[in-house]
Amino acid sequence: MGKPTGFLEYERKMNTEIGPLERIKNFDEFHVPMQEEDRKRQAARCMDCGVPFCQSGLMIGGMASGCPLNNMCPEWNDLIYLDNYTEALGRLLKTNNFPEFTSRVCPAPCEAACTCGLNDTPVTIKDNEHAIIEFGYANGLMEAKPPKVRTGKKVAVVGSGPAGLAAADQLNRRGHSVTVYERSDRPGGLLMYGIPNMKLEKSVIERKIKVLTQEGIVFKTGVNVGVDVKAEQLLDQFDRVVLACGSSKPRDIPAPGREAGGIYFAVDYLTRVTKHLLDPEYKDYIDAKGKDVLVIGGGDTGNDCVGSSIRQGARSVVQLEMMPKPPEERADNNPWPEWPKVLKTDYGQQEAIAVFGSDPRIYETTVKEFVKDEKGSVTKVKAVKLAWKRDEATGRMAMSEVPGSEFFIDAQLVFIAAGFLGTQEYIAEDFDLKLTDRTNVLTKPGGYKTSVDRVFAAGDMHRGQSLVVWAIREGREVAKEVDRDLMGYSNLN
Repeated sequence: MGKPTGFLEYERKMNTEIGPLERIKNFDEFHVPMQEEDRKRQAARCMDCGVPFCQSGLMIGGMASGCPLNNMCPEWNDLIYLDNYTEALGRLLKTNNFPEFTSRVCPAPCEAACTCGLNDTPVTIKDNEHAIIEFGYANGLMEAKPPKVRTGKKVAVVGSGPAGLAAADQLNRRGHSVTVYERSDRPGGLLMYGIPNMKLEKSVIERKIKVLTQEGIVFKTGVNVGVDVKAEQLLDQFDRVVLACGSSKPRDIPAPGREAGGIYFAVDYLTRVTKHLLDPEYKDYIDAKGKDVLVIGGGDTGNDCVGSSIRQGARSVVQLEMMPKPPEERADNNPWPEWPKVLKTDYGQQEAIAVFGSDPRIYETTVKEFVKDEKGSVTKVKAVKLAWKRDEATGRMAMSEVPGSEFFIDAQLVFIAAGFLGTQEYIAEDFDLKLTDRTNVLTKPGGYKTSVDRVFAAGDMHRGQSLVVWAIREGREVAKEVDRDLMGYSNLN
């Protein structure tokens, strides 16, 4: 522990942000790293506590407490304070294949579980992680390191999101020959097209894909497994197959008028906006300029739609949330180190407040009808307020419409960001997979083997929609299980 009194001497400080009215002028990342001396002080706040919940990755109350990757945060915080970034990078990469992604998009369950945050503010772990990995790239420490020995075994990985990339990276390090299949035109999956540039610039993904390619991983893009290449062909060509296709089946809103034009799933909108930013010649994107936009869903994807719409010049943006407004501070029944169920005003909402003068979110509300004009395009939405009450029979909270609470919202564009349901049918049918009641791929308890011989599943299609850190963890774990299945043992961690 570099500075035992650091947590008493220094206040929490984070990387600064470009102001909302300035950053909405483009889709660039908008966080500005702090000065080196400030970074050392933030690292010095780490308490070297006896029980570092930051790295626990425990499930408490159905939510993650601490890092699911078990990142050794106290160790690399101490090394930053000691100005030993090279060693800090080594400790970081022990548990995390892609700090360049997680330090940008992870909601930081490590910080929510930080012991310093019990009676004070938590250590700025996420920003420190970002500083370490960018130091690595800036100083030539992230160059390709191909395996020196190959095993002769071949593995196909279907899907190049965080789970697929982590599995491919680990299996390649072990010496297996890995081919990654991606149905989109670029690798990255959710990272490439599900997360907008201002949160994760695509050059960051391309930088890592270049390294993985130089290390020997083969990427085949524009190939839709289950359609262009069938399961039987993969099983003939490869010793094992890892399915990491994500939970890419969006949850719909089956209200009257749903067939109206101008209604899109959120990820379709974000994907097409990103494609246009990467290639201005791509014209099939959705433009919110001058339109009233309604976003249905209050999660991260909904927030990304808010931020993207504002950058395109939307006339107004409203965001509907079925759940009640969270409290601003932890409730008594939500103690540390549980994930704090408190109000979070993310970048998109901050920008909406700056542009339009009010928070775009309307809580305890859902859509009752999509109203069309004479051309069949959505023109407004009929919404209704909800009341939440506890069901005496089941003990669960249930919602019901509030009589007479209907109201209308002008909207020429509607983005549905209501989450995802699980595995897409064509993949499950082609591989003849058994699914759970939640349409996730069924595997052996505590493992990743599917009901089909030599086929494994990981990530969101295995555990359901979740965080990038959980996807990376599952990618690492499925790689270890595949390696053991191939070789009889595994030395992957």
